[in-house]
Amino acid sequence: MRLSILVLIGVLVVGGIIISLGFIINQPTVDVPQITNQYESLDKYKTELEKIIQFNQGVLDDLETQITNSDNVNLDQLNEEIAVMKRVIEDNKAELEQVLNKLSQMEPES
Repeated sequence: MRLSILVLIGVLVVGGIIISLGFIINQPTVDVPQITNQYESLDKYKTELEKIIQFNQGVLDDLETQITNSDNVNLDQLNEEIAVMKRVIEDNKAELEQVLNKLSQMEPES
């Protein structure tokens, strides 16, 4: 009877060790390629956002040129379009600032 109890205790100890090792070995690890992919995606987004800001700035400049060279009755509409473009540009600049902050925090180690 003592032998069977010792065998049961031995099986329990070995099983416990195997289960513990399984949990230790299978702990989640930080996936470096995933972080790099996130950084690259955010960097591409930053580049596209900069292009959008440049395009919007060009549209705004064009609208302002139209106002200065126009004796048109629709100046109110052009002023409204300019106000909208200015808001969009400011929103994009604020978003770009957030992206730049996030990129600086995520900057991959060289």
